[in-house]
Amino acid sequence: MRRAQSTAKHSLWVAGLFLVAQAISLAAEPLRDDLDAADRQRVVAVTAPTDDFSRPEAFEAMSGGAGTLTRAAAERAFSHASSKMAFARREDFHLGEALFSKLWVSAPASTQASDGLGPLFNARACSSCHLRNGRGLPPDGHGDEATLILKLYGRYDFSDAGTGEMAVQVATPDPVYGQQLQTRAVQGQQAEAVIETTYQETAFAFADGTMARLRRPLVHVRSLGFGPLAADTIVSPRIGPPLHGLGLVERIAAGDLQALADPDDRNGDGISGRLARVIDPQSGEPAPGRFGLKAAQPTIRAQAAAAFSSDIGLSTSLFPAHGGDCTNTQTACMKAPHGAQARLDPHEVPDNVLDLVTFFSGNIAVPARRDVSDPDVLRGKELFYRSGCIACHTPKFVTQRSTQSDLNAFQLIWPYSDFLLHDMGPGLADGADGAGGASELAREWRTAPLWGMGLTKDVSPQAGYLHDGRARDLVEAILWHGGEALRARDAFAAMKKTDRDALLRFVRSL
Repeated sequence: MRRAQSTAKHSLWVAGLFLVAQAISLAAEPLRDDLDAADRQRVVAVTAPTDDFSRPEAFEAMSGGAGTLTRAAAERAFSHASSKMAFARREDFHLGEALFSKLWVSAPASTQASDGLGPLFNARACSSCHLRNGRGLPPDGHGDEATLILKLYGRYDFSDAGTGEMAVQVATPDPVYGQQLQTRAVQGQQAEAVIETTYQETAFAFADGTMARLRRPLVHVRSLGFGPLAADTIVSPRIGPPLHGLGLVERIAAGDLQALADPDDRNGDGISGRLARVIDPQSGEPAPGRFGLKAAQPTIRAQAAAAFSSDIGLSTSLFPAHGGDCTNTQTACMKAPHGAQARLDPHEVPDNVLDLVTFFSGNIAVPARRDVSDPDVLRGKELFYRSGCIACHTPKFVTQRSTQSDLNAFQLIWPYSDFLLHDMGPGLADGADGAGGASELAREWRTAPLWGMGLTKDVSPQAGYLHDGRARDLVEAILWHGGEALRARDAFAAMKKTDRDALLRFVRSL
């Protein structure tokens, strides 16, 4: 009897959350200056979450708007240019793709346009961490660390930077090891550390008695080359996220994202998403963070330049240090030769190269949905919505208008993300136990977009899910949700297996 009452209360909660989400979407007028009053009303109407699950919504299969990839592509599902791209621009796209895959070498070298690697680094090419432009690979637990990297931070400092809006977050790096632990070095240099990952498994019981097994990564840092990490440094294991649709994300109006944020949970639904505010390295001004697992970068160009610096050790106009993530305490690293060629550019990655990589990264097509009319998929969609998942995984947006030629302007897109930071609970927190001065921020992650999710294993069969790849399948990924997502996770866990399977079919159709 007690269980029946609990189930009834839970059903009322998820139904109520669904209605609240609908009301918010219909009531909140987008804070946009690119739309007139009539268009604002149209955008509100078209982006409102549906309550009709008997059939697909209009244009639902076109996840990336008019640029959606509509043909099957298997392992190359995340490797095609936007379908809107003119033939004249495809040369730039493929040049950017080639530069994204280029292997850099240490300086000095005879290949003067390709040297400057390191001195300390994690990868030699951008593509090393984004296999076929999809996810990086997680450690196997037996000595192969695959594409895992370890971000480092001691705390986040917040200042309002005179904006009068929201505090700007600035990550404080480790004083010796910087923002990222570098596990490789060029000849004559010493790598910062050796890392080893093992897994600890636990059992999870669904309400119907079905069992699942979850694995937690335990990252061991060995052979630190420059002394211990600072006492308050938090280690954040991460793998690279997929790249499709980034240009569309960049064109979502900041006002639309801000309208979804509720950092103080004023509506009482238990969801308190926060829009990250960061400094744009190009303008020096505060801007919404959109890219990266912690929403730490505001633009694709900034994200690409940051990766060149911290992952490969290459300088750009946005991050001009030739030593990448080397710190002043690492004297040999700071004195090492660099690859900047005065006749080409003062930086190892000239602006034209950065522009091509940015263009490529920003115009990878989103694959079309599959099976949108399938009854099981539609049933799974209803369960996904009514379980409260759309409180963070916002189904759709209309991107900004533009007076310039822009492939990604004024498109109805279906990313299934609000791109806000949410507290995901202690199970997914950075650090050994999520403890320390930055524990609250250690629990926050940007909502991952779900478009293309069902093609993850086609692109890379060994890929894992979540920020560190711990989840081997979508069931594990859902079960790791905690914090603000705990009620939605519990709703999934309480379902009978046929309903769970339907919900998973919907997610795999994305």
